[in-house]
Amino acid sequence: MSADALFSLQNQSATVDYSEKVPVEHLDYDYIKKCKDVKYLEKILILLRSGDEGIYPHLIKFCESHLEKLDPRSRALRKENPVATAASISAEEWSLISDELKMWEEETRNTESSLRQQSMFDDCAKENMPPVRGANCSLPLIQNSDPKEKRNPSKHALPRDYREWDKFDVDKECEKIDGNIVRNDQPATVNLGHPKIKTKVDTSLLTQQEKLILANREKDKGNEAFRAKDYEEAVAYYSRSLSIISTVAAYNNRAQAEINLQHWHNAMKDCQRVLQLEPGNIKALLRRATVHKHMGNFQMAAEDLRMVLQEEPQNAAATQLLSETEKRMKETQPGQQSKGKKILIQEVEEEEDNGNDEPKPEPTACPVEPSQPVGGEESSAAPAERGDMGNAQKKPHGRGDGGPQSESSNSHHGHWRSKGGSSDKYKVTQESKEKIANGTGKRGSTASVQADQSSSSKGTPVGGNARETVNLDAPCGALPPPLARLKNEGNLLFKNGQFADALEKYSRAIQGYTDSGLDSPEDLCILYSNRAACYLKDGNSQDCIQDCTRALELQPFSLKPLLRRAMAYESLERYRTAYVDYKTVLQIDISVQAAHDSVNRITRMLIEQDGPEWREKLPDIPLVPLSAQQHRREEPPSAEVLQARAEKAVRDAERKAEVRFTALKQEGNEFVKKGQYQDALGKYTECLKLKPEECAIYTNRALCYLKLERFTEAKQDCDAALKLEPTNKKAFYRRALANKGLKDYLACSSDLQEVLQQDPNVQEAEKELEEVTVLLRQSLANASPVKARKTVPITEVEGDEETSAVSNPESSCRGEGTTINLQPSNAYEFGQALNISRSSGNMAACAELLASTAPERLPQFLSTQLDGHTISFIMQVLDSHLLEKDPNLVYKHLNHLHTADRFSVVLMLLEKDERRHMTQLFEHLSAVESTEFTKNDVQNLANKYI
Repeated sequence: MSADALFSLQNQSATVDYSEKVPVEHLDYDYIKKCKDVKYLEKILILLRSGDEGIYPHLIKFCESHLEKLDPRSRALRKENPVATAASISAEEWSLISDELKMWEEETRNTESSLRQQSMFDDCAKENMPPVRGANCSLPLIQNSDPKEKRNPSKHALPRDYREWDKFDVDKECEKIDGNIVRNDQPATVNLGHPKIKTKVDTSLLTQQEKLILANREKDKGNEAFRAKDYEEAVAYYSRSLSIISTVAAYNNRAQAEINLQHWHNAMKDCQRVLQLEPGNIKALLRRATVHKHMGNFQMAAEDLRMVLQEEPQNAAATQLLSETEKRMKETQPGQQSKGKKILIQEVEEEEDNGNDEPKPEPTACPVEPSQPVGGEESSAAPAERGDMGNAQKKPHGRGDGGPQSESSNSHHGHWRSKGGSSDKYKVTQESKEKIANGTGKRGSTASVQADQSSSSKGTPVGGNARETVNLDAPCGALPPPLARLKNEGNLLFKNGQFADALEKYSRAIQGYTDSGLDSPEDLCILYSNRAACYLKDGNSQDCIQDCTRALELQPFSLKPLLRRAMAYESLERYRTAYVDYKTVLQIDISVQAAHDSVNRITRMLIEQDGPEWREKLPDIPLVPLSAQQHRREEPPSAEVLQARAEKAVRDAERKAEVRFTALKQEGNEFVKKGQYQDALGKYTECLKLKPEECAIYTNRALCYLKLERFTEAKQDCDAALKLEPTNKKAFYRRALANKGLKDYLACSSDLQEVLQQDPNVQEAEKELEEVTVLLRQSLANASPVKARKTVPITEVEGDEETSAVSNPESSCRGEGTTINLQPSNAYEFGQALNISRSSGNMAACAELLASTAPERLPQFLSTQLDGHTISFIMQVLDSHLLEKDPNLVYKHLNHLHTADRFSVVLMLLEKDERRHMTQLFEHLSAVESTEFTKNDVQNLANKYI
């Protein structure tokens, strides 16, 4: 049966059973050639390689080649490479490998021995040894066991007789074992609490290497505890590692352990330290975003996650966390935007009864919504956590409509409104109230600061640090000392969360200002603004708006009064006026994030309320003058800052340019490998815009020009490369190919000879030189034939006789005893005059001869007199005598001179000094500015000579 028949029979079957054995008939050239089933061909190839049906090397190779055409990635085509041994590697490489292995082994042995000699780690390990993780008891280490309990292994008990076993009382022996034998072992110590591990290690006597090793050991212990989900112990060990050496990895690990323990503030501190040490750390950003999410700062969490995804777009954890955060943000927004019910919250004040220790009812506090903290005009922003002084709850960023009312406030500020939130979340505990009354809160004894009680004191302790004091008598603008003291006391009380007391101080200062008749609108504006902040905190939005309006009448476009009035309007659900104030704030200072957030929030609410035409119902937004815009009148940075910014900008630009340059070069190289030379040309051109002094890019682009047969551009790129690297072989070789394409075989031969002079082993240059030599001979043979010389009769004249012809003084010049004809009428006369000038070295006469000769006739006159010395002499005359007088005439002579017969042959025979004179002439000519030619014209003309 033939192969065609077998193949047709196989194709008739619907499916091929690969489990059956391959018939011998299929082991045929024709069958394999016509078979298109890759799997079946692989099976045939495996059978042929096995040798079960015989060994057929040619058939195996044929089957492999056919299979490679069908499926180049077939597993059957893979071949195992033998393991490299000493026989497969050169002696030098093997000796190098063995030396490196021996050196590594010796260094490892020395390091291990040096570590064993250090006993300090053993002392650290023995000190405060913790128990086994997960156990509640620890057994003391027994250094010396009881010698009586030691058994002599050499003495063995003799075997007993069977009759002795009949006398053995099993119950009695069990009783002895259970309780009658007294044990001398020390009892186990039960640790009811978690073992106390020191978080600091004394490393004063350790070297830097020892500190690094010990820090890594402590960090590894923390990693083991973390894997065992013992996060408190992990935090302890990470703290020990950080006390030795501060590292990014230890801070990151401790932050994750703190997150698992839900210690959000500690985790936030560790993340901040990591970002200080290494800005842009992905793990720190991701973990800080987790902390922000759990603390309710969804906007900041989303910003961190977007930074992570900008660096690692495929980060699945960041993507999932960002989606959850955005979902939570969307869930919280409707609650904030809803026009929900107004809740009236009344604070129950304590009744002051001397000697009455009965429990008081627990007061409630108003929940607050996220906003920017608002404080006194001269005070810093309100702290993130106020402790137990007047405002016991943590103050999140919100719309500012509410802190709890102070205990001493029994005036008309007792009832106030608020929206949203849960009052249980922000409750002032009874214990906190007692601390306030006793002046023992976390922020020190500042609860009862009164003017009459502190008149003799110069400072009052503030904050958690008792050493930090505030000078209540510090001057405040143009205010007199009594009013300045009232203002400072109000600022202090505001910082401590005692808004009602602060409001009283500000009101007294404003009344004193009015009574004194002062004229300082700026100071009065600050007082009204500060009192407005107190009204805002107490929920009295109407009075807050009135004070802010008075402050803005005194100081138009003041930032804080505008912002506080906007918050008050928003709390009263007067969204249009709040929107106008927020937009005015952003005109003054565009960096106020609270205003941005509020504008976005109110915009959505106005769209829901008024529809698409909501902008038409808004009041007019005032235009803020440039003088009031803070972001436009910032103080100019110092010279050092400007220099640092400039240096940083330069470094960033260089780094970006380097990265882009490398990418463009790589893309260009890939295009060249694929044969896409036009695309590669564009990439190399962009590279040169970034780095115009990169020689390799010029040679690469020259290669692309050669492949595209743009020989002139290729030659220009090679010339540019040779200016940067005068000995670049690639530039010489590719310029030779460009000259060959331009049919300038003489210049091509010169470049190829330069290549071979640098590296005689370049075979491509040898082959090209042979071809160019043949082409050069053919071009010389095909050149125009030399004109026949005329026969001129020569008569000898004696010295005493005078010639009948009298020479015209204007058409002749007398050299050293010889007359030179400056107006030749034919090639012979021109040659005679030129030879006389050259032999006598009279360059001035030759210059006059060239000046009187028309440039278009110069090739005809030189057709019979052309040689290397003549061309060199003409070049020197043009450079030294005619270039300064008439550069246009020099350019015209050079433009016609190269068209003379046999010029290319003579040019090839020029010596090195003669070529140097020619190069100098073109350099000087290119430096001349003229209306009849440009530098590019001179460069193109020089390519025909040099």
